[in-house]
Amino acid sequence: MKTNLLNTKNRAVQLLSFGLLLLILISCNKKTEETPVTETKPATATETPQAEPANPPANFKHATALVNGVNIHYVIGGKGDPLVLVHGFGQNWYMWNRLLPELSKHFTVIAPDLRGVGESDKPEGGYDKKTMATDIHELVKKLGYNSVNLAGHDIGLMVAYAYAAQYGSEVKKLALMDALLPGIEPVWSQVSASAWWFGFFAWPASGDIVKGKEKEFLTNFWPMVGHVKDPFTAEETAEFVRAYSVKDAAKSSFKWFGNFPQDGKDNLVFAKTKLKMPLLAMGGEYFAAAFLKEHSKLVAENVTESKIAGSGHWLVQENTAQVQKDLLAFFLAK
Repeated sequence: MKTNLLNTKNRAVQLLSFGLLLLILISCNKKTEETPVTETKPATATETPQAEPANPPANFKHATALVNGVNIHYVIGGKGDPLVLVHGFGQNWYMWNRLLPELSKHFTVIAPDLRGVGESDKPEGGYDKKTMATDIHELVKKLGYNSVNLAGHDIGLMVAYAYAAQYGSEVKKLALMDALLPGIEPVWSQVSASAWWFGFFAWPASGDIVKGKEKEFLTNFWPMVGHVKDPFTAEETAEFVRAYSVKDAAKSSFKWFGNFPQDGKDNLVFAKTKLKMPLLAMGGEYFAAAFLKEHSKLVAENVTESKIAGSGHWLVQENTAQVQKDLLAFFLAK
């Protein structure tokens, strides 16, 4: 498979860069532990973490529901059939914020925070995608909906697939955006072998290393899988950093990766029955477009493709216009 994701030279450079980041994080944490606090200086605006969650568009509201034994935070707004948007790692519900005004003209849009991040609960377990999908399904049922349109990006792709595999009759259409499914070969082994961050994130000590350095960690990680330089606005950067700086959020979100072995086992069972609903495989030109369509055909019967031009992994921010156009065309098509 010829793809930038598997380019050995690039991976080596990225691994070296991330290794240096790890050393910096470890060093900073040690200095913090070893140096007694003798003076407290007033925090500057750039040093003060964003205290409150970002606001969605005016026609949306924040809400929280107790479902599947956890509190799940979400934003909701718009009118029409429900469209559930599931974020991935390094972002939270706010990754969809640019799209919400237009999508909400056609759908009642529900954008949750996955368990483990932001204002959703961060329990010790339940980070396999089968369970996380049940969180979202119970939220949908609690809101009174019997069927939904569904889109997921990155880890959200894995959750969205697990949702559709378990509750297929309740999913009208499914969009899988720029990631891959654990255990589904040959792509899983090929890609995950180069995605070195999978291993670090799954490492039990990773949460402790990153704790207190979430901004340094995320702002150095995002470019590793992106293509467009600085695709996030200052507001997006602040909100994503805030969501992962909440107590236990970084540690809990890493458990999404630690559960890949279980996800792989679950997906092999799910894949025995191919999905029937229309599925849109949306990949960035410089990331998952190289494999996502064929990968999706291994688990679904009715697959169409959207290649997001000029984009790396952060599709919504790197090419907002095309993502919005292609999602609307897919979900509104009769």
